Order: sequence, then C-alpha cells, then structure tokens
Amino acid sequence: RKGMFYNAFTLHSHSILTSTDVLCLVYAQPTDCERDVWNQVNAVLQDSESILSGLQAYKGAGQEIREAIQNPNDMILQERAWNSVCPLVIRLKKLYGFSLRLERALQSLLESLTCPPYTPTQHLEKEQALAKQFAEILHFTLRFDELKMRIPAIQNDFSYYRRTISRNRINNMNLDIEREVNNEMANRMSLFYAEATPMLKTLSTATTNFVTENKTLPLENTTDVLSTMASVCKVMLETPDYTCRFNSEDTLLFCMRVMVGVIILYDHVHPNGAFNKSSKIDMKGCIKVLKEQPADNVEGLLNALKFTTKHLHDESTPKNIRSMLQ
Repeated sequence: RKGMFYNAFTLHSHSILTSTDVLCLVYAQPTDCERDVWNQVNAVLQDSESILSGLQAYKGAGQEIREAIQNPNDMILQERAWNSVCPLVIRLKKLYGFSLRLERALQSLLESLTCPPYTPTQHLEKEQALAKQFAEILHFTLRFDELKMRIPAIQNDFSYYRRTISRNRINNMNLDIEREVNNEMANRMSLFYAEATPMLKTLSTATTNFVTENKTLPLENTTDVLSTMASVCKVMLETPDYTCRFNSEDTLLFCMRVMVGVIILYDHVHPNGAFNKSSKIDMKGCIKVLKEQPADNVEGLLNALKFTTKHLHDESTPKNIRSMLQ
C-alpha cells in the first residue's frame, strides 16, 4: 500500500497519475546512491512498530499511586507504588530515546532530499525509497501522538516519579533507577511528555533546526519537498478512482497522516506558514478532504492542525480556513 504513495511522486509531477498506474505501483527499493542513508533510517524504522506496541500496552500505575498518596505513612503501599512506577519510567525513557533517533533519521533524509544540484521534485523522483521512509516517519509520528493523547497515565506516573525522587521520601529503597533516569534526563523527558503531540513537536523542531543550520541551502528546497508530498496525498485522497482501489482503510489513514505531518512541518519552517494565501499547499482542499472522512478517523488529525501548527491564528490566515478548523 505504501508503494502506491511513493511512486506517485513521479506521476504527480508529470500530471499523468491514472488509476492503472495506481494499481501497478510497487514498493520503492533503494538505489545504490540511496542505500547508505536508507540503511541508517531503516535501522530506526524497524523498531517503530515495537515502540507503538509498547505505548499501546501502557497501563500506568494509577491505583498504586492513589493508594500511596492516600496512605503516606504506609511504607508497604509506598514501596508498591514505587516498584510499579520504576519499570514504567524505564519504558518511557525508551520511548523518549526513540524520538531522538527519529530526529536524527529525519535530518538525514532532509539532507538527502534537499541537497543541490537537484530540485526537490527531481529528488523525489530519483530517491523514492528515501521519500518512502520520510512518509513512514510521519505516519509513525501521527500514530504515536494519537495514542499518547489517550494515555493521561503517562504524565501522572512520571510526575509521581519526579516528586518521589525530589522529596527523597522513600527510604531504604533501591534507587538505582536514578542512574538510569537522573535529574537532567528527567527534565528532558518531562518537557517531551508535557507536549500534547510530543513526536510532532520533535520533528517540527528538527526541521526548523535543519533549515536554520543550513543557511546556504535555499528554503524552497525544503518547503517544496513538503508541499509536493502534501499535494500528492491530497490528490490521492480526493480522487475516487484512487481511493476505491486502496486495499484497506489503513491506506487512507496512511495518506491522511502523511499529509497532515508535512503540512505541520511546512507551517513551522516557512516564514508565512501553510495557511497563508501564498502557501504552496492547498489548505482548503486538504482540510476539505479530511472532513469528508469518518469523524473518528480524522479527529486527532484535525486537532493536530489546530494545536500543533504555528500560523493558524495569524491575521494573514483566511477566515474561511480558520472556520473550517473550528
């Protein structure tokens, strides 16, 4: 299903994307020129499903924490809560560590897909396996954040951990975990999990830093990659000849998540954002195609556009765009 998306870059750029082409698209495979970066990013993406499974299985230690707080002098309950929280904190550290790996992978892909002498469209045509990985990162990111938003236990557990460590209220307990998650690490993790959409925030910051650190690289090299990806997704989603051939609802969700992800990155790195009339992204069309999908499938994506973008509430944003997202 994903190959359908990637090979569409070439077809989209020549305006000859037909239903027959969509049916015949196959998974993009790395060329020799792409292989080094592809291998580096693939090593990260291979762990993405286990990361999502771990997050989905997160149950939290709410009951143990409540009992410990309600009975502050009962050391058995204090120890039970602590022993319940510590493995969860180790798991949260693993998820946070994956965000750092994902950030590095994204920056490697940006370097490859924007470097001279090729134009962004040429890059997307020549390096479709890397474009595929870029889309997979965004797909993972939106899935991660959708799950995280439904698990308030994460912040509750981590807050309890930090309070317990800082107040030094537990005596004669194994505090080896402090070597695993020291104060500096806890501060960084706390900032990460405080975000409503922590992975999107990580990637937005990484993309902004990439643009800032590569001052000799024209900004359009980055924003054109993002806007082209958004356009391909929108065309595939709004055209019945394509959507009726998607082999599952997952394919629809994949295209929607990638589209929303690149819009958010574009909005963070372009000075005027994605909503401005001068934007190369058809925001009205993108929002329209999202709102035509079942509400349960797009609520999180529309919220991401509302709350994770940077320029939605600028005066330059057309009122009809703002009203579509209200």
